[in-house]
Amino acid sequence: MANVVVLLYSSFFTLVLLFACVAYTQNIVVFQPSFVITTGPVVTAVLLGNTSGISLSLRTVSPSNTTGNIGSPSCVAEETNWVLTREQLGKTAVRVHLRLNQSLHLCGNNDTNTDCCERALCILEALQVSACVDGTPQASLLIQAKIHALLVPANPGSDNKTVIPNQVYQPLGPCPCDLTSGACDILCCCDTDCSNEDLKLFSSHCLPGPFGGQVSPAPDYQCSVQSTGNSPDWFPFLCVNSPPENNPYLGHFYKGDTIAPKPGPSFQSPVLPAPVPVDVYIQGNPIFTLNGQYFTVPQKVLGLCVNNAPVAFLKNFNYECTTLLLSCPTGYPLQTLSGNLSIKVKNGQGDDVVVDVTDEVAADTSPFISIIDAVAPSDEMLVCENLTLALDYKFYWRENGITGITLTRTIGTIILNSRATLSTKYSATFLNGEFSGEPNSGNPGYQVGRPVVAGIVEALDSNKGFIKRTSVNVWKPVSDGLCSTAGMKPVLFGENSTSGCLLPVSRQNLTQCSLLRETVTNLQADLIAATYVAKSGNPDFLTMADWINISFVTLNSSTAMKNSTSTCYDIPAHLHIHIWSVTTSVVEGVPQREIRALQVSNSPSNWALDCGGGAISSCVDPEEPQLFSITSSVTFIDIPINTRPPKTRFYINFTEYDCNRNDVCWPELAFPITKYYTGEPFSQSLAKGMILVFFFIVASVLGTPWRQIRQAWNNSAH
Repeated sequence: MANVVVLLYSSFFTLVLLFACVAYTQNIVVFQPSFVITTGPVVTAVLLGNTSGISLSLRTVSPSNTTGNIGSPSCVAEETNWVLTREQLGKTAVRVHLRLNQSLHLCGNNDTNTDCCERALCILEALQVSACVDGTPQASLLIQAKIHALLVPANPGSDNKTVIPNQVYQPLGPCPCDLTSGACDILCCCDTDCSNEDLKLFSSHCLPGPFGGQVSPAPDYQCSVQSTGNSPDWFPFLCVNSPPENNPYLGHFYKGDTIAPKPGPSFQSPVLPAPVPVDVYIQGNPIFTLNGQYFTVPQKVLGLCVNNAPVAFLKNFNYECTTLLLSCPTGYPLQTLSGNLSIKVKNGQGDDVVVDVTDEVAADTSPFISIIDAVAPSDEMLVCENLTLALDYKFYWRENGITGITLTRTIGTIILNSRATLSTKYSATFLNGEFSGEPNSGNPGYQVGRPVVAGIVEALDSNKGFIKRTSVNVWKPVSDGLCSTAGMKPVLFGENSTSGCLLPVSRQNLTQCSLLRETVTNLQADLIAATYVAKSGNPDFLTMADWINISFVTLNSSTAMKNSTSTCYDIPAHLHIHIWSVTTSVVEGVPQREIRALQVSNSPSNWALDCGGGAISSCVDPEEPQLFSITSSVTFIDIPINTRPPKTRFYINFTEYDCNRNDVCWPELAFPITKYYTGEPFSQSLAKGMILVFFFIVASVLGTPWRQIRQAWNNSAH
């Protein structure tokens, strides 16, 4: 239906424009529409055509008594209750606007104001608007007005707010059956619009209950409730005369409250409160500059890059923002000055530190640029000098303060001849001395989903070393999937994964197998730069006992015998990481795991060009490459806790005396008198056991078996 309306509207608008063009070329004018029926005080129409030199006149008309026709248009204006105005919309259109200059209020009985309507049908007349040129009518608009008077209440309400009565003493709706405003509702005896004569008609048939206005009926103990005919004789002595304000039914409405309206959603930017600097930094607090403002660095918030995001104390981050380059940027953060970045920052201990800025020039800017291939290259070169490509902050902290801040700003010159996207990097790392403030991967054991902590040994001084934290990585392909653009992601504890990238290899590369093998080996070696891995999730970087060596399995190669001109053998294309872990304990229901071993191995592959099908260009052209995959994977292996030898067939099948698998445990019959019983002192349990033995002997002597034995003995003696 909406499509039909849009189509009709478009067709009408096209028809009006076409008619206006034709009218303009023929030097004629016309009203659109030419006939209007209005029931309101405003009328609008459009005069189309050559409107230069056009004058408008308004008069009232009436049909002839004999023919019923309206006379010809006239350029002589008459005095009416309507105001005629015009608005030029262009060379070929004029908007004609008529507004009634009369009040539509109905006259009262004693109303002396003449500007009102004497009847309910206030306006009933026909109007004619003529468009004239030099006193000659060119077009006319006929308007039939049929307007009723506005009916307003005799006592209009004020603009004051409605006063809500106190619901403790007065019900909120005293007469629910009063449904019609200003009129008497039948059978509604509480309706204040009903006169005494109206109430006499249905006073004996009033609507009962709360709907009929008996919202707070008098309780039974009121003296006014019981009549003399049906009240007990004791009622006059025990009834209560209580005011209506103490009616118990009013408690059903208690307790009312006024709720302040909540502001709705708005597209306007919220007004943020002014920053309140803190005296001492704690984790998560924003860092402040010396003038009391937030210390900001471009970051990602909800997936979008924000140029002025506050930096939080002890919160590391590493973000990458992408910008479409249509022209050379001139503002922050892509254009920065060292003086603007070297600012004073509150250190959280009553003093300040200055950001130490170091500039680095990027010799190769290709990692920061991604060309948009959809747009053809342009002859105009875009040269953007000294663009800020990366901002890497290092915050040195101790206790609750900052001891120093260093910034490495990477700048470079971008030269483009087509549209491209610029990727800039922003990071912040908090270091306690020389140690990174990265979060632990568990406490104490590893937690599933946390990064595996690795490290390399660095010398702290001549006699002591420490472990510098790194990570064990696997491939993280992006965009085109090539190894040249692929990133790396850390290995997460307990999560097996496999990933890889693509390496372009040509026929010429396959003639240099040693160089190709070395290239792939170096690519895979970049994934694991560490030599140690932490046993637990929160290792001590100064204690070597918390770390174990990473085992690297070398690949035995026989490439000297197998290399050929078109195939390279034993390419270490697959890197596999095996991690053995064991559950050592459970803390608050969470298993604590430790890494016992980490092994890195390579699986060899044979690479040869695929010349089958239609992919023969790389086999003909020695420079044309084919894509070969390089993969990495990680596998976690759980070491079982129970390492006892397996049970024999006797322990598996003979379960009659197994107390763990039977309700009756005969081996524990004398348990109370053994040393394993700790419910009471051993002397007491031994004494009680002896008493039980004594009673057993007495029962045996005096019991039936002993009597039968004694009788048999006496019989044999005789």
